[in-house]
Amino acid sequence: MRQPAAESSGYRYWSFWQRQEGGSWSYATEGPATQRPEDGDVLGFRFALSEDSDQADKPRGAGSFAAACEGTKAAKDSKRVAVRIDFGTRADAPGGESGDPPAARTGCARIPENGTAADALAKVASPLRYNSDALLCAIDGYPATGCGEQAKGSGGSGRSEDGDGGGTADTGGRSSADGEDDGGRGEGASTAAGVAAGAAAVAILGAAALWQARRRKR
Repeated sequence: MRQPAAESSGYRYWSFWQRQEGGSWSYATEGPATQRPEDGDVLGFRFALSEDSDQADKPRGAGSFAAACEGTKAAKDSKRVAVRIDFGTRADAPGGESGDPPAARTGCARIPENGTAADALAKVASPLRYNSDALLCAIDGYPATGCGEQAKGSGGSGRSEDGDGGGTADTGGRSSADGEDDGGRGEGASTAAGVAAGAAAVAILGAAALWQARRRKR
């Protein structure tokens, strides 16, 4: 008989990741507003219910730069960055969300040479929503409300090992550049606070900062 998932407390939030040369995801050591990717880098954002940064769920899928940016030409004084967005699973979704989250996808952002990870995210996903502390709360309107609240749930929605191909977002945000579908495993969306010019430069707190803030309040 299948055993029910153990209850665990944690936080629902968007974590920030960087793709390593060997193909694995590494938890970012700084927030998107200060991290400056190089041309050819792959960044990842994952929404999940996690107990702490050590147990945070990684973005699912390889998020291939070649697949995401094959149709985006290099340009002078700019760089191309692939951005993998994984909206998590239904188990990760806040109580107010109905149905499965949107499918995970990968987009290609062409940004200035000094552009940040926040700039890259703003190029491939809209709207973005932040709280008063400039913490990233929602991507593409997901989740519709809330921002990093503590919650109880089964947690560990499935730290993914790489496997599915990186998709390039179209206007519907669900197509795959290499022709493979994400199988509906990904998900996401949320209301926008309107990212105006320069808003991406606001100090967006990374997931690590979220945990530090929570600890200080305890």
